[in-house]
Amino acid sequence: MTFKTYSTDDADGRALWDAVEGRAETEAAPLVGGEGEVQRYGRPTLIRPRLGQGAFRILVTDAYQRRCAITGERTLPALEAAHIKPYADGGSHEPNNGLLMRRDIHALFDSGYVTVTPELRFHVSRRIKEEFENGRDYYRMHGQQVALPQSAVWRPDVRALRWHNEALFFE
Repeated sequence: MTFKTYSTDDADGRALWDAVEGRAETEAAPLVGGEGEVQRYGRPTLIRPRLGQGAFRILVTDAYQRRCAITGERTLPALEAAHIKPYADGGSHEPNNGLLMRRDIHALFDSGYVTVTPELRFHVSRRIKEEFENGRDYYRMHGQQVALPQSAVWRPDVRALRWHNEALFFE
């Protein structure tokens, strides 16, 4: 579960902590490979890449003129093309299903802590303050209009934004 907190004062939290400690102790011992060499990587893992993901990133990055739609940040390595409706939930790789966001905002968007309303305003959940006792930087941007691509065809799909607000975002 993402961003769930536990206390070691209750049984579930204590059991979880003990399990983590036990696993950390066994994984802390170095794995030795051939000729006494310490292994630094696990076994290779096969992944199934999302076809079209690279093109989606390029299109969204260009649509937003290489600037975060929320902050205006231009440092390209810090920017990500966010799907409004995730690809795994049937969202498309079309630019109107994307927003260019700074990485931290993208992570919060995907986790439902922030959203962009159908009126194209940035909205921050009270859950950030409740769960993390933090969020001043995000709350400062609450309610602001997001930057939009010049082409109306590439602007965020209102139906996708509505879906994000209803399915992922929790006030």
